[in-house]
Amino acid sequence: MKNRSWAFLAGGLLVALLLAGVVSNYASSHPDGLDSSLLKGCTVDADDTIVGGSCPAQQAKDHELGDSPLADYGVRGVENSFLSTGLSGVLGVLVTFAIGLGGFWLLRRRDTGSDTGDGGTSAEGTAVAAGRGRTGTSG
Repeated sequence: MKNRSWAFLAGGLLVALLLAGVVSNYASSHPDGLDSSLLKGCTVDADDTIVGGSCPAQQAKDHELGDSPLADYGVRGVENSFLSTGLSGVLGVLVTFAIGLGGFWLLRRRDTGSDTGDGGTSAEGTAVAAGRGRTGTSG
């Protein structure tokens, strides 16, 4: 990979880490569209606890992975909420980057430097194929 590509990749990773580690702490804590649509028909108090009515949110259950180390946009065991949210975001970016990098590494093309027999990968194969196209002969 060229140095320019590595610089672009490193810059993108740095921006993603900055957004996940710092800016994510300033995201809105109010319910998004899905949460608010599930509460339609119910009456909720200031703590978003359902106190009356009938809505789909009443059937909500805890997720099976609700006790995992990175549940609820934080890291379990870190008491500072700003640090916990930022660390969770940074870990998520790093894991996603590692999985993506590993996938690209597995799918990369390998240049062996020799003709593989597919008729067009070496310089000679390309010249022969180009020569056939100009003369109109098939071989």
